Amino acid sequence: MTQPPPNPTPPPAGPPPAGGGFAPPTGPPGYAPPPQRTPPTYGLPGYPPPPPGYAPHPGFVPPTLAPNGQPLAGFGDRLLAWLIDTAVAAVVTMVLFTPFFFWIFFRIVSDLPPAGPNGTPGPDPASIWTDLFLPLLLADAAIVLLLFVFYWIYHVEYARRTGQTLGKKVMKLRIVPVDPAATLTRGVLGKRYLVEFVAGSLVPFLSYADGFWQLWDKPWQQCLHDKFAGTVVVKVAP
Repeated sequence: MTQPPPNPTPPPAGPPPAGGGFAPPTGPPGYAPPPQRTPPTYGLPGYPPPPPGYAPHPGFVPPTLAPNGQPLAGFGDRLLAWLIDTAVAAVVTMVLFTPFFFWIFFRIVSDLPPAGPNGTPGPDPASIWTDLFLPLLLADAAIVLLLFVFYWIYHVEYARRTGQTLGKKVMKLRIVPVDPAATLTRGVLGKRYLVEFVAGSLVPFLSYADGFWQLWDKPWQQCLHDKFAGTVVVKVAP
C-alpha cells in the first residue's frame, strides 16, 4: 500500500505575538519587506520642495494658496467664524438694549393718561408721539450708533493686533494683506469695515452679495470687503 507523501516543511515564522494568534511569515533569510510609501506633500508650507523631475498624480489638485504661501480659508470656515462673531454682537446688543428697554417701559407706565369721565383713558395723540414713539426712535438710533462703535473696536482695533476676531481665532483664520510685504494697518481694516458693516447696513442686499462673492472669486476667494481693502483670509496652523 502506497503511503502519502510527507507534508512539506512550513515556512519559517517569527516569534508568536504577545497577544496570541499567529505571526506572519518572515520570509527566507535576508528577506526585507518593501518600504511603505506615503503620498508626497510637496509644495505645501513647511514641507520640502519636490525633487527634480517629480510630477504629481494627474488627479491631484493642490490647495489654493494665498500670495504669502498659506492656504486660503474655505467658505464653511469663514461662515462659522462669522456666526461666532454675530453671536458676540448679539450679546452686546442685548446688554446695550436692556437699559433702554426698562427706561422706556417705566416711562410709559408712569406717563399713562388718567381715565376719562366714563372710565376709559383719553390719551392725547401729541403725548403719544412725544412720550412713546420719539423715545423709541431715539433709543433705536442710539443702539445702532453704539453697535457701529462696537464693530469698529471689535473688527478694526481688536483685529489689528493679530488679524483675528474671536470667531477667526476659533476657526484658525487670519486676515492678511494680498501683498505679502504689506502690513495689516488700521486703514486696511477700516476699508473692510466700511464695506462690510456701514455700506452693508445701508445698501439693500449688499451684505449677501458681499458674503457670497468668495464662492466665485478667483484666484483669492475674496469677499467684496476683501477686494476693496486688498486683503485675503487664510487658514493658519493650530
